Amino acid sequence: MNQHEMLHLQNVNRAGIMGGTFDPIHQGHLVTAEAARSEFKLEKVVFVPSGQPPHKRGLQISPKEDRYLMSVLATAANPYFEVSRTEIDRPGESYAYETVRYFKEIMPERSELFFITGADAIMEIVTWKNVGLLLEMCTFIAATRPGYSLHELKEKLISNISTVYAHKIIPLEVPAMAISSTDIRQRVKSKCTIKYLLPEAVENFIQKNDLYQK
Repeated sequence: MNQHEMLHLQNVNRAGIMGGTFDPIHQGHLVTAEAARSEFKLEKVVFVPSGQPPHKRGLQISPKEDRYLMSVLATAANPYFEVSRTEIDRPGESYAYETVRYFKEIMPERSELFFITGADAIMEIVTWKNVGLLLEMCTFIAATRPGYSLHELKEKLISNISTVYAHKIIPLEVPAMAISSTDIRQRVKSKCTIKYLLPEAVENFIQKNDLYQK
């Protein structure tokens, strides 16, 4: 285990991983994580801010320590939520396969692991590193916004991924998925209000550190 981490997963049999850039983390992320926790009876949900996301190569993102601290501030009030530094501290680009393997080593041998992400990201799963091994190790929860075509999602997944793994990807409709980090960054830049789109502590952190102003 990362020597800097004190995650409480040693006796947890069902846990979720919420991966993302979290630039910034917002209510959509939190509502999605809580909905997945309730629906799938997860004992913990661990938020994992990405260090160097390969799909955002060349794009400007906020410093990883800022994104980590915003995640800690956003999740502090929920006893079922924790934040991991595993991707922040790992050198090189951040891959889901390596992160899932890391958590499988921490948790009990027969524990179940769920990877919570957006349906849009799931559509790119066939391009992810070691996707077959990844689907063997965990179940994916594909969070969708209302109106998103679940039928189309399932059809595309089955056509691109072996039907052996089709049952390892489960959709979950979450109304708050309409909130986006991209929109929040643009609103800050345009000096529009972001109140209630994210936790007040995160809003204060953004203002105090002049994030997204330029």
